This record gives sequence, C-alpha cells and structure tokens, in this order.
Amino acid sequence: VYDKKPKAIVIISGHWETNEPTVNAVDVCDTIYDFYGFPAPLYKLKYPLKYPAPGAPDLAKRVQEQLTFSGFKNVKLDKKRGLDHGAWVPLMLMYPEANIPVCQLSIQMNKDATHHYNMGKALAPLKEEGILIIGSGSATHNLRLLDWDAGQNVAPWEFDNWLEDALVNGRHDDVNKYLQKAPNARKAHPMPDHFYPLHVALGAAGGDAKAELIHRSWSLGTLSYASYKFTT
Repeated sequence: VYDKKPKAIVIISGHWETNEPTVNAVDVCDTIYDFYGFPAPLYKLKYPLKYPAPGAPDLAKRVQEQLTFSGFKNVKLDKKRGLDHGAWVPLMLMYPEANIPVCQLSIQMNKDATHHYNMGKALAPLKEEGILIIGSGSATHNLRLLDWDAGQNVAPWEFDNWLEDALVNGRHDDVNKYLQKAPNARKAHPMPDHFYPLHVALGAAGGDAKAELIHRSWSLGTLSYASYKFTT
C-alpha cells in the first residue's frame, strides 16, 4: 500500500467496542478468533493460523496521551487484549511477516461519527513519526441481507459510489454526516461499527489529504471491500 515500511501501526477495527476509548498495550499480540456463523472451512484454519505481531505498549501510551490532550476523557489501556479478526486479517495480508509493532484502538458505539473523526485528528501527529494508522471495517456491511449465493454480484445500492465520490473530493463533513447525506445509509450500515474505523482514519489523514481508491470488490451481495489510502 505504501512504499515505506511503517515503524509501528495503530489499527481501529469494528470488532472492539468500549464505552470510552481504549488501547491495547501488550508485549505480544494474541490472535483472537471472534467470528461466528460463517462456512465451516474458515474454522479449519483456526489452529495453524496465527498473527503473532509484537505489541506496541509505548505507542499505546502515546495514543492515550494524544487523545487525553485533545479532550477525550477516561482513555484507558488494556494490558491483556490481543488483535481481533478485524485487525489481524488485513494485517496478515499487508504485512505477513508479522514483524511490525501494533496496538489497537477501540470504537464507541455510544458516540457518533464526528467523535471518531476527532479521535483520528488527535492521532494525526503520529504520522510524522512513521506510524501507520489503519481503519479496518467495511464500506457497506449489512449482515441481515447476506446472500451466500451472490458471489461477486453487486447490491443495487448507491452508498458505495457516494462514499467514493465524497472521499475522493474531500467532503469529510458529508462523510461525518453520512446518515443525513448518503443514500441508503441505514441499509448499507444498519449499525455503525464497521464504518466508524473509516472516520478515525479520515480524521488522522487531515483535511488536505488525498483519498485514492486502491481496491474494490464485493461478496455475499452486501459487503463492499472498497479500500482507500490517504496521502498528503
């Protein structure tokens, strides 16, 4: 994705929800298997499949400090939690060697998109230190309408195209107000858990960042894997 290997990674996944911002601060990241209800072959991978990335406890403390300095209250460190599948699956594809220190930041389902955008803004200075900030979710995510026979067939929603246009043209405020601005917003995201990681990444990128669509595919009729990178 980027030519230069990052010194460390902060990743935000839709699978870690807490009431207040929380960062895992561990020496070695355990691999958490937290996905359910999918085809049996996925679970046969369980035991040999590990992503033993080193943790980044010092970076986790920096994240805590940056968020606290920016006005977020009760930011916590979790000294036990590993990486859920929303974190280790993309990391395994991006950096299969598992040799880059990683810490994970939680999302808050009791907050809105702007809250998560502001979390990202608080973390923006870390980019200048060689830290890669990743938001791992899904451009559309409606599990209630999964179609196991759909393959790559694209659901007839406008949301995915709207999101690309908004990101590429720098309309961050529209993305933060997606429930009011986007077509079929609640159909694309009945719950915001898989969308909030994008807001953190967008806030960290900054208002002058250029968004580039680097991948697009669909599966099961409702899951868009559109992926973006932000550069300044």
